[in-house]
Amino acid sequence: MSNQSPNERFYAVIPAGGVGSRLWPLSRASAPKFLHDLTGSGQTLLQDTWDRLTPIANGRIMVVTGDVHSHAVAEQLPDLGSKNLILEPSPKDSTAAIALAAAVLMQREPDVIIGSFAADHVITDNTKFQKAVHEAVEVAATGKIVTIGLQPTEASVAFGYIHKGDRLDSETACEVREFVEKPNIKLARKYVESGEFLWNAGMFIAPAKLLLEVLQKTQPSLHAGVMQLAEGWDTPQRQSLMAQLWPRLTQIAIDYAIAEPAAADGLVAVVPGLFEWHDVGDFAAIAELQSQGRKGNLAVLGHGKVLADSSSGILVSDTNRLVALIGLEDVIVVDTPDALLVTTKEHAQKVKSLVDVLKQSGHSELL
Repeated sequence: MSNQSPNERFYAVIPAGGVGSRLWPLSRASAPKFLHDLTGSGQTLLQDTWDRLTPIANGRIMVVTGDVHSHAVAEQLPDLGSKNLILEPSPKDSTAAIALAAAVLMQREPDVIIGSFAADHVITDNTKFQKAVHEAVEVAATGKIVTIGLQPTEASVAFGYIHKGDRLDSETACEVREFVEKPNIKLARKYVESGEFLWNAGMFIAPAKLLLEVLQKTQPSLHAGVMQLAEGWDTPQRQSLMAQLWPRLTQIAIDYAIAEPAAADGLVAVVPGLFEWHDVGDFAAIAELQSQGRKGNLAVLGHGKVLADSSSGILVSDTNRLVALIGLEDVIVVDTPDALLVTTKEHAQKVKSLVDVLKQSGHSELL
């Protein structure tokens, strides 16, 4: 066993994947949402995530992303060495990405504790976030898979929920009774009113060895493929192994492959996150974030020229053309060189359906 403290054994993993189809036409397969500045911070979501994790991980950060994003990720994260960049030939969902990172890091450091944090979340209080992660790492070192649950601010049907159990011998951590899928509104209200449920934000902290042991039980062929890849990762065989094994790996989310079965076996704990968190899943969420709750406000992102009169909502511009808005409430306008989206905050979720139509009609050049 290592003489290092749990936090010295910690390695952060950033899975940077997903297209973010509800943010089309800004977010596309070649430039997904984590590569964009969607908060007006002057940095992309990926860069914000990196900066948030750097003080906790002390520079020990690995990024897992698609081959097609390698240049953009390297450009945005100049301190990321090639040793800590895993490139996926094709999307395989979260389990393959996180498990491969865990297996590679475990080959290098058998007692490593990893934490997985999505590249496209917005967190506004880094101090509270870092406090929650530090506690989660300490709890993980006792032999737990730990998730950070968010305090619900409303009865939302957009998130999965975590059912808290008994308190552990820790400042705030509890056992996890179960993970619950996105509920209907009636159930969501019941969960929030009970005070026993937290939102599942998909953050997981665990000893890499434990994570992979659970995977071996639930998805043995995926586990075997990932371990074989990890064994050859730091050798000249890496590329040939990836070409041979990656296409065969099962495509499954980590919630189903690891978190839910581990919770059923009493192996999962949750640390409540007391920080403000946003998923920025669609343009309505970005508008809400930008307006900070002010009604009648028109948020503008990008470098376009805007004239607005009696209009509210959000305008995102990736061009230099003038956009004029008159008398439009809760409008969403996204202006890019080859596509223009105009909708309302109420219909923001339907953008994904439009993307599906583009796929079916053969307009892949716009995706």
